[in-house]
Amino acid sequence: MYDYIIIGAGSAGCVLANRLSEDPAVKVLLLEAGPRDWHPFIHMPAGLAKLVGQKGVNWNYDTAPEPQLDNRRLWWPRGKVLGGSSSINAMCYIRGVAGDYDDWAAGGAEGWDWNSALPYFKRSERNSRGADALHGGDGPLYVSDLRYTNPLSSVFIEAGQQAGFRHNSDFNGSEQSGVGLYQVTQKDGARCSAAVAYLRPAKSRTNLDVMTGALVRHILLENGRAVGVAYASGGQEIQARAEREVLLSGGAINSPQLLMLSGIGPADHLQEHGIAVAVDSPYVGRNLQDHLDICTLQHSTQRVTYDRVGDLAIAYHYYLKHHSGPGSSNIAEAGGFLRSSLAPDARADIQLHFVPAMLDDHGRNRLKGDGYTLHACFLRPRSRGRIALNSSDPRADARIEANYLSDEEGFDLKMMLECAKLSRELFAQKAFDAYRGAPIQPPRSDLTDSELAAFIRAKAETVYHPVGTCRMGSDETAVVDSQLRVNGVEGLRVVDASVMPSLIGGNTNAPTIMIAERASDLILGKSLLG
Repeated sequence: MYDYIIIGAGSAGCVLANRLSEDPAVKVLLLEAGPRDWHPFIHMPAGLAKLVGQKGVNWNYDTAPEPQLDNRRLWWPRGKVLGGSSSINAMCYIRGVAGDYDDWAAGGAEGWDWNSALPYFKRSERNSRGADALHGGDGPLYVSDLRYTNPLSSVFIEAGQQAGFRHNSDFNGSEQSGVGLYQVTQKDGARCSAAVAYLRPAKSRTNLDVMTGALVRHILLENGRAVGVAYASGGQEIQARAEREVLLSGGAINSPQLLMLSGIGPADHLQEHGIAVAVDSPYVGRNLQDHLDICTLQHSTQRVTYDRVGDLAIAYHYYLKHHSGPGSSNIAEAGGFLRSSLAPDARADIQLHFVPAMLDDHGRNRLKGDGYTLHACFLRPRSRGRIALNSSDPRADARIEANYLSDEEGFDLKMMLECAKLSRELFAQKAFDAYRGAPIQPPRSDLTDSELAAFIRAKAETVYHPVGTCRMGSDETAVVDSQLRVNGVEGLRVVDASVMPSLIGGNTNAPTIMIAERASDLILGKSLLG
């Protein structure tokens, strides 16, 4: 018997495990389907490029055919390892802006406005620049300036300024807009995942049990209450009981899937798969949102990119020279937040990640020569998708229908065109003159809007920010309430990116950690910060 059982040791689950087990009288079980985070490429930041092919730490999902993207199945990597996606991501530390969270609260997520969220961002953060009104200085999550950057990252920032955008040294400061270098979740030049930040300090606690290789099959429900879980480990079926609560932190794909496998979801869909309906919750799996991303690639006439740097050479220097050199780079070193002419308010609506290497198909397709890449995504898409079941077998992948570019007004496509045009404009600036070779993707710089739209449909991909499938709110379409309690079930909460009502303006890892920090106080009944 445990007090709390946490399903999933990703960014949120690691936070909950640490905070709930701080009281030695509280017994906590943390279950993770993947392995421990032992792989050295997890901890060497530039190793993320090699983790693309590491199936042992990645769920390796694919979407259903996307109707607006030439019926392509898009690859969705998600972390299947202690730390979850924080162990395989590019480590960019971004919160979004105040309006993102005020929108949540205005839509019914009471208590999740910016003034309520900021104290929990600060509690989690240990910024290398120190604490101030917007940053924390002594939290468990290390946020640092990059130790090493490629010279092309500075060229990109110069090009952005030449195009009329301000230099911004802190995207999480008083103003998000501009171009600059990202701060990253790193400690002493090594990745600081949620597992490093939150689990390591807690691993010696006798009241915290961490089980890896444990696939939860369903949540145990008795008389309308979650009382435990059934999971498979080492070929055995095991049940564990929770006296207080079961906490689901599987992420935007796995959390709705497990709710449905447990009989909580759209009744007709559950019955279709032979699952007994415990709670008819029609909106479980709905409201799926993700940042769609278009990459512009250009050849470099100078051999300064990361394309020709050998993986072994990087690792050798990194581990021999105290976490320094290119091995400490997150690869996506520079970027920006820009406001297009179509923006409905003062917030930036386009995000950029600049990569001093050729990045095709998430880096899975290695191109010859030297080049550089600019990712561009629309921050607040209007299209909505869903997560559904393919099978009642918990070992089967869920069905992912992202429905990119499906909004009735066609606004998302217009914004993706803006993203592609802006990328070409930046690469045309004088700063790139000494490096600019032939265009790679798209293959010409003079495409018409219709040709550019065809390019987007053929090449756009996820930039890894799925959210929203267990939306929190106060109306009948909400899956959880503003305290993250699952509607219709006692003793069960969802704590992860799936509860976000809408995408924030940026990367989603830091907001997920904030959600779990605040949720830990809600769960324990503590006074909330603010």
